[in-house]
Amino acid sequence: MQSRDIIVIGSGVAGMSAAGYAARAGRSVMILESFAAGGQCMYIADVENYPGLTEPISGFEFGERFETQAKKFGAETTSAEVKAIRKENDRFIVQTNDGDWEAKAVIIATGAKHRKMDVPGEEDYQGKGVSYCGTCDGPLFRGKRILVVGGGDTALTDALYLSQMTKDLTICHRKDRFRAQENLVSQISCKQIATVMDTTVSKILGDGKHVTGVELTSTKDGSSHTMDVDGVFIFVGMIPQTAFLDKAILDSHGYVVTDRNMQTSVPGLFAAGDVRDTPFRQLVTAASDGAIAAHAASEYIDFIDGHPYR
Repeated sequence: MQSRDIIVIGSGVAGMSAAGYAARAGRSVMILESFAAGGQCMYIADVENYPGLTEPISGFEFGERFETQAKKFGAETTSAEVKAIRKENDRFIVQTNDGDWEAKAVIIATGAKHRKMDVPGEEDYQGKGVSYCGTCDGPLFRGKRILVVGGGDTALTDALYLSQMTKDLTICHRKDRFRAQENLVSQISCKQIATVMDTTVSKILGDGKHVTGVELTSTKDGSSHTMDVDGVFIFVGMIPQTAFLDKAILDSHGYVVTDRNMQTSVPGLFAAGDVRDTPFRQLVTAASDGAIAAHAASEYIDFIDGHPYR
């Protein structure tokens, strides 16, 4: 069994931030990643709202920079899928498909995936007009035709934000009423944002390079028609990547519950980024979570090692 001071599970912005800060603090750090470095930012065409960026860069390059920095500070990475975590005395055993790891502290940064509609064109035009984040990509569609899909708090909150970018905005929802908070529904009404209820998106259309429209289908009679749009913002839910975790540390939606130091109810077990029960999911908040988790994990190790004032 291989051992490190801190194991970070996930190599998105939260995970890389945590790994970098932990390594800078002198801890031995291993990042376990089952897919590829970058997390959700790999699916962002252009990152332009991260503090300090004066020019947009691709999400792929952004994630790559985080990885390069973490490795420069001494963090290591390896490809492995985590199956379970258990605590034995003051050590954690992280079980993977490629052997077990031992650590004094563990930081969970596995993120959450956007729930997709799974309709033709969605995958083809992701990053080319299909987006899952209004604050990330909204400014790219200033003055253009936007369709927002969904009826919950996130959909309406982002629709209100996007309404500052364009007057040509429509919300499409599969039911006859929104499930969002009433104050958000009232704001949508007050702003006279167009809505198409009892309707689903059955296909996303494009010219091979960009989205040009959608096919809409009525949930009442099955009739269909097309609508010209430049951007489709999809908000039909998130899926936290927590299947391998004990349900005792999760909320009713499957997100990890933490305190302000990113620690779960299990001492030494931390979480950061989109996997956490956070009110705002952005690259900047993920990076912040990672830094806090690393700092708290390092302090926890000092405590169990009997050096609380190192």
